[in-house]
Amino acid sequence: MTEDDIYAEFRNAEALLEGHFKLSSGRHSAIYLQCARVLMNTDRAGRLARALVQKIPRELRAEIRAVVSPAMGGVIIGQEVARSLDRDAMFLERPEGTFELRRGFRLTEGQKVLVVEDVVTTGLSSKEAMEAVRKAGGEVVALAALVDRTGGEASFDVPFYPLLELNFPTYAEDELPEELAALPVEKPGSRKA
Repeated sequence: MTEDDIYAEFRNAEALLEGHFKLSSGRHSAIYLQCARVLMNTDRAGRLARALVQKIPRELRAEIRAVVSPAMGGVIIGQEVARSLDRDAMFLERPEGTFELRRGFRLTEGQKVLVVEDVVTTGLSSKEAMEAVRKAGGEVVALAALVDRTGGEASFDVPFYPLLELNFPTYAEDELPEELAALPVEKPGSRKA
């Protein structure tokens, strides 16, 4: 799947949005990719997951024993990546503000885990998710995401495999350009900021 094919999937799903958006990181952007919308079609979600899995080296794919994703955004793509790898999928929740496995999900000590996200913006949630996997006994072997919005600013202690890298500018609340500040703010993500 080429980058143009991936953008076409987002456009066809009406998931490439323009306006004024407050991201889960607290930063603002004129562009937003609504991953939940692109993933609502199961065939499309499967195609994107298979393309994402192909980004991961074959040897590393062979090591993965489970896929873990943070709820809410990572659940669907995590499930589809796990299906593509023929592995179990689990998700993390934040019942008390920090990620943890619940609902009977558990990892065995040293179990090799792929953490899958929908969008990585600052990398903070991804790092928190990986730490939760480690606390649960898993060994994180890689991080994968549909979209990397870090602009190269985030670094991880495992290999990172995004399907698409977006480098649209983001802004702090006090540095908004006039044309963006003039638009009403939308908060399309799953977390309140």
